[in-house]
This record gives sequence, C-alpha cells and structure tokens, in this order.
Amino acid sequence: MSNQTSIGFIGLGQMGAPMAERLLAPDIRLLVHDPRPEAMRPFTARGAIACATPAAMAAEAQIIFTCLPSAEISEAVAAQLTAGPALRIYAELSTIGREAVARIAALLAPHGIACVDAPISGGPAGARAGTLAMMSSGPPEAVAALRPWQLRIGRQVFVLGEQPGQAQVMKLVNNLLFAANVTTAFEAFAMGAKAGLDADAMLAMVNAGTGRSMVTEQVMEEVIAGRFRFGATVAILDKDVSHGLAEAASLGVPMWTLEQMGRLWRFAMTQGNSAEDLTTLARIIEGWAHTSIRRPTAAE
Repeated sequence: MSNQTSIGFIGLGQMGAPMAERLLAPDIRLLVHDPRPEAMRPFTARGAIACATPAAMAAEAQIIFTCLPSAEISEAVAAQLTAGPALRIYAELSTIGREAVARIAALLAPHGIACVDAPISGGPAGARAGTLAMMSSGPPEAVAALRPWQLRIGRQVFVLGEQPGQAQVMKLVNNLLFAANVTTAFEAFAMGAKAGLDADAMLAMVNAGTGRSMVTEQVMEEVIAGRFRFGATVAILDKDVSHGLAEAASLGVPMWTLEQMGRLWRFAMTQGNSAEDLTTLARIIEGWAHTSIRRPTAAE
C-alpha cells in the first residue's frame, strides 16, 4: 500500500517485543529483526516482514527503532545501517549512555541518517500497556517526524534537546532515582519487618504518606506477595546505574549516596543474580537482616 510508512524494529526482547507490537497497524509496513528466529515468528504471523540482517532492513525502512542490551551491540547494529538507501531516521530506544549515542549519531550523519536519542521509561508493564514515557533528543526535524510513531508506543514524549545523548542523560537521572528508591525501600521495609510490623500495614501507610514512590506503589507488592516478578533484571539495573555513575564522574558531579547504592547492585551481580528479577535484591537484604518482608500465607 502506497500510504504505508515502512518502519523497522530491531531487538524483540522483553521490552522490544511489546513496543514493536504497537506498530502492527494498517498504516505501517513493519519490518522486524532479532537474532532469534522464534522472536520474529509472532510478528510475521501477524503480517510483519522478517529481515535477515539490519542492513537488509535499512534497504526498505524509512525509520528504524532499536532496543538492544548494550552499547556495543547498538553500535555494531548501527554500523550495518549506513548503506541503507531507504533509512532516514534511526531511533535509539536503548539505555546506552551519552557517549555511545553520540558516536552512533556521528557514524550515521555522513550518510544522511538522523539519529534520534529516544530512551523509554515504564518497564515491561508500561510497554505492554502503551503507557511508557518516551524521551527524545536530536535534530528538530527528525524529532518532530518521529514523535507520532513514538506516541503509538507510549503515552507521552519529552523533548530534551537538539543533541543526541541529552535524552540518555535524562534516562540515567530517572534510573538512578529508581534504583535508589528500590534499595532504600527494601532496606526500610526490612527494618520494619524485623521490628514486627505487618508488611501490608507498612505498605498501606507508606503509600498514604510522604514515603510513597513508584517503587512502593508497584514494586513492593512483588516482594510482599513473594512473586519477585517486577519484570526487569538485576543486570539491567546494574548497567543503568553504572552508566549513570560514569556520566556523573565525567561531569564532575559527586555521587556520595548513589555510589553506595551502586555497590548494592554490583554485589547482587557478583552473587550470580544477573538474570534474576530486580526484586531479588530484597532477598539479599532480608538475609542480612535475618527477617522476611512477606505477607503471611493462609497456612501461617
């Protein structure tokens, strides 16, 4: 159909797949790529086109979104897109840090491809519900052109500037706050549990008071219920905290509190928890405190 826009999506993982699903629409010719063929099958079954390589996608897609696990992978993928005759906008959804996005932008610019730094926030649940907060920085025309498609994926777009990398800094600010809120909530609730306070009573009170946060509203229930399935891994939080602390160091901003918080995520990684849900950190803190932040079961 001549009125379709060809859009590519690379990286169909825990976050990428639900975002790409929101681009399955009559006015979009969706192309997908993932190194795992099984990740592409649900999309091709619904009319998307599987591309064998990123380069093949760049030959057909005007816009390509990428959602990838590391800066190294994002840069390697971007390098394969430079010869694509159709590609005009590259949108980096991954959290890979300012310097990596700047390198990608510099790589693509001589080929007439605009790089829009476009990280997201809201977790897997937000990706599935279409409620993600979308960030954007880059050349104004490309940012404006990308915005309608971002709003197919998420709920709101925050424009942070005209330089790729500025949105990455905003994402790191957000994720440093989130990671710190997770660790402080787990420690504070462990103290309350050790003192004999009921977990549900603590949660209700905190969410009615000044200690409330997204963590107490959405994450703590996973711990109290014993499910430990918020949806993001320890490795993801450790990566984002590491990027954030590195960015702070490059800017000469002291991070006395957040550096200590970062050590907790690094410790969790060293204990073999990289692929575990981020709520696993609560188990570690419970072990140190010799307590349990849990709702009593019927048997109890």
